[in-house]
Amino acid sequence: MPDALPDGLAAYKRTPVFDQDSLPAGLRREHRTKPGVWALIHVLEGRLLYRRLDSHDEQVLTPDSLGVVGPARPHEVRPLGPVRFFVEFHAAAEEGGPHADATEDRCATG
Repeated sequence: MPDALPDGLAAYKRTPVFDQDSLPAGLRREHRTKPGVWALIHVLEGRLLYRRLDSHDEQVLTPDSLGVVGPARPHEVRPLGPVRFFVEFHAAAEEGGPHADATEDRCATG
């Protein structure tokens, strides 16, 4: 499991803060970022189960740990009780613009 983003990436978009009730169904089932797009899952409160479906890895995310999502990797999340979190998208500086159009919406709505 990667625990950090590669060098040379810049944040270009983030989701709203979700909780266990507002978490979109699309994030609870298999979804992916676009090629070239990395994501960081930031838990503000509580615990969130992060599953990487291609490698069958699971990680319980807390405010003390980040979830690192590699480009185009299938994954899903599930709240473990009350939780608040957001997702921040990163891409190479020259790639940020083209990826800003649909990644957040696709992940948020499935």
